[in-house]
Amino acid sequence: MKWIFRSFSALFSLAIIGLIAGVAVFVWILYYFGADLPKFDQLGNYKPPIITRVHAYDGKLMAEFATEKRIFIPINEIPDVIKEAFISAEDKNFYTHTGVDFMGVLRAIHTNIRNKSSGKRLVGASTITQQVAKNFLLTNEVSYERKIKEALLAFRLEKAFTKDQILELYLNEIYLGMGTYGVAAAGINYFNKSLEDITLEEAAYLAALPKAPNNYHPVRKYDAAVIRRNWVLSRMAENKYIIFDDYKKAKQLPLITTQSADGSYTNASYFAEEVRRQIINKYGDKSLYEGGLAVQTSLDPTLQKIAIKSLRSGLVAYDRRHGKHRDHIAKIDILEDWQEKLKEIAQPVGAEDWRLAVVLKTGDKIANIGFSSGKKAVITYNKVKWARKRISNFAMGTEITSVSQVLKKGDVILTEPSGEKLESGVDVYHYRQMPEVQGGLIAMDPHTGRVLAMVGGFSYEISEFNRATQALRQPGSAFKPFVYLKALEKGYTPATLVLDAPFVLDQGHGLGKWRPSNYTKEFYGPTPLRIGIEKSRNLMTVRLANQLGVDEISEIVSRLGVMDNMPQVLSMALGAGETTLLGMVTAYSSIVNGGKKVLPTFIDRIQDRDGTTIFKHDNRACEACGSLIEWEKQQVPEISDDREQVLSEQNAYQMVSIMEGVVKRGTGVKLNSLGYPLAGKTGTTNEEKDTWFVGYTPDLVVGVYVGFDNPRPMGKKETGSKVAVPIFKSFMEEALVDKSAIPFRIPSGIRLVKIDRTDGTRAEPEDEHVIIDAFIAGTEPSNTPVIFDGEKLVPIDFQGQNNSIGSSITTGTGGLY
Repeated sequence: MKWIFRSFSALFSLAIIGLIAGVAVFVWILYYFGADLPKFDQLGNYKPPIITRVHAYDGKLMAEFATEKRIFIPINEIPDVIKEAFISAEDKNFYTHTGVDFMGVLRAIHTNIRNKSSGKRLVGASTITQQVAKNFLLTNEVSYERKIKEALLAFRLEKAFTKDQILELYLNEIYLGMGTYGVAAAGINYFNKSLEDITLEEAAYLAALPKAPNNYHPVRKYDAAVIRRNWVLSRMAENKYIIFDDYKKAKQLPLITTQSADGSYTNASYFAEEVRRQIINKYGDKSLYEGGLAVQTSLDPTLQKIAIKSLRSGLVAYDRRHGKHRDHIAKIDILEDWQEKLKEIAQPVGAEDWRLAVVLKTGDKIANIGFSSGKKAVITYNKVKWARKRISNFAMGTEITSVSQVLKKGDVILTEPSGEKLESGVDVYHYRQMPEVQGGLIAMDPHTGRVLAMVGGFSYEISEFNRATQALRQPGSAFKPFVYLKALEKGYTPATLVLDAPFVLDQGHGLGKWRPSNYTKEFYGPTPLRIGIEKSRNLMTVRLANQLGVDEISEIVSRLGVMDNMPQVLSMALGAGETTLLGMVTAYSSIVNGGKKVLPTFIDRIQDRDGTTIFKHDNRACEACGSLIEWEKQQVPEISDDREQVLSEQNAYQMVSIMEGVVKRGTGVKLNSLGYPLAGKTGTTNEEKDTWFVGYTPDLVVGVYVGFDNPRPMGKKETGSKVAVPIFKSFMEEALVDKSAIPFRIPSGIRLVKIDRTDGTRAEPEDEHVIIDAFIAGTEPSNTPVIFDGEKLVPIDFQGQNNSIGSSITTGTGGLY
């Protein structure tokens, strides 16, 4: 018995010693590994990088900016099915353990010992709490040292935070593949759904992703993804989160993902890029890419779609007028398996909704084409006859007489549906080429400055350079209204005669003489001021600017925001200075809105991640406004108009009336067929290098610019009227559908008088060229024509009596002949 007692004592002593040693080792581990553990106080104020989302004015998503694509969702707003799926997949004992699942640890140790000789990667038994500790506070190093620190941190986290707080951190932080972080962003990325709409099988798939998202890609690794999803479903059933029947039904369903559904985004890349630049300039990169801003823009998706279509169509129309200048996309020499070969050819950047096709057969009048889908169609002669070889913008090769001159068997080309069919029912397609010419279009609300639509080029994929906001170009004759506005401010009237005659300016020693001319190369004598705008008369404009003084022109264009520090040379009156399309549209907005200063804006409101408004464009005070005010049929509160008056209402309307004449009788006459009150001005620079049209209704201003990025002549007679006006017309045809034809608003102090537009006098019953013109009260014309002599209006007699024209044209300096 004694030996038994001694043996028991020895064993007990060894146990005590072992226990003491174990405690010592445990204390040493706590001291050694716990001494430099990172602090986790910041987790209590968890603000992860989240997505900045940019929306159109109707709420439709335009763009997202993020370093980590994440949407933060509080735990109480995450559906139970999401929580249960992740707990089943990652940590079934989450709500019962104290940070470490010891049974899981033992299983992992056993597995790692068994796999040690095979060289396999170490496996872990990390709980959700441990994963939070690792993801937030530690590295991804695979080692026992990191696992010990992870466990120690998990114990501390469980004491500092509730289980729901820990789960909230986990579900918002975890990476779930394809650039998405957190369950909310993943739900949108994989299924285009918010979390409340996620189904059981979809939740199970999301919960299958944390271990290795790339191994369970829904398309490339479909079978593995379904197996892993079904495993999660089985765990949910095992843990009693779902009944067995639901498990059986869900596992039979296919895995269907809907990534970045096209209908959920508004196509507005140039607009979104402008918004991105403005936010960075205002708040910095970090706020944009990590701050989770909610940005509501002024973009109207309907108008934006029309703008893209109109500009692209206009650029293509110009390009077609000047023939074929590009080779075909590719060549398929042997047409056996042409469908598969066509699939291997990449769609050209910027082609967008144009489709690649291969020519299967060609003849004189028709070419048969095929698409990668297997569909077949035709291209007829009238769809390719434009494709004469381009020699220059002024010359093309021989006329096309057959389709086979342009298209050969095996050619891979770009096509677009024409909407036409042959008698046999086969679809007819256009033959397309990517244009070289570029352009921009802006639509603006003239009363608020809100940019409703903007396109900065043929395709953002081809070039991110924005011709609407970044391109400095000469506006040509579109600049002239500012000269005439200054004249109206100085006492001229729309009926004042201005001499249209040769003008020569001595530019100084060795610089020669400047001799501007009209586009027609003709002279028209004394002409009413309004005709100078309607017919875009260069000589009238230069003479008028010379009388007013270039400094006066500089002052008004600066006041209207067209350009600052305009060079003090007379050629500026003809639009030789450089400005942007945005600047021109903004200035024209001040004309149509009654002379109010306009500040262009692309952004209506910005909210931070907490929903606090940190910026809004409209800062007018309204004490009687608010979302909590109940509607009791009270009067709508009046909001003060604090816009600066930069033009008199009367002068502004006079210019509107003059520019209406551009549409009714002048260079914009093609727009008459629209049947709406319209006004505007064309612009064409020397050698037709830049073409413009800026026009408007009472409530919408639209500007169009077309030209080459490296300015060069666009071709003979390629003027603003021929190039830019059709784009404006195409836009307005759709934008004004179902809109009332509202006339331009006439301010008080204006008198409408019938005049003879040939000489500016009051109309007589027998006159043929009668129009109604706008005059400030007290300045209405008489029966005698008047001309401005630089100081006052002087009556003239075309028969030679009291003729003051001679003194008028010699007023001023600068070598006038």
